[in-house]
Amino acid sequence: MEKKDFHVVAETGIHARPATLLVQTASKFNSDVNLEYKGKSVNLKSIMGVMSLGVGQGSDVTISAEGADEAEAIAAITETMQKEGLSE
Repeated sequence: MEKKDFHVVAETGIHARPATLLVQTASKFNSDVNLEYKGKSVNLKSIMGVMSLGVGQGSDVTISAEGADEAEAIAAITETMQKEGLSE
């Protein structure tokens, strides 16, 4: 299992548009990808799950991936988070 912590710096947090991009990125991989926030874990391939967390600016989240392509999944999600200005 691969895990990575992120500190959300985007003013709007992980709202609709960036959440959609993260879900699309995670969905490209066969691994199980989860987003953890405040003790809750949701499937990062589920837009409703991600939106239900209400991740705001200044939040710390952990993204984990487990499966054959877990390292590639974490790398792609990290790139998306940085490219979209979601995390540092």
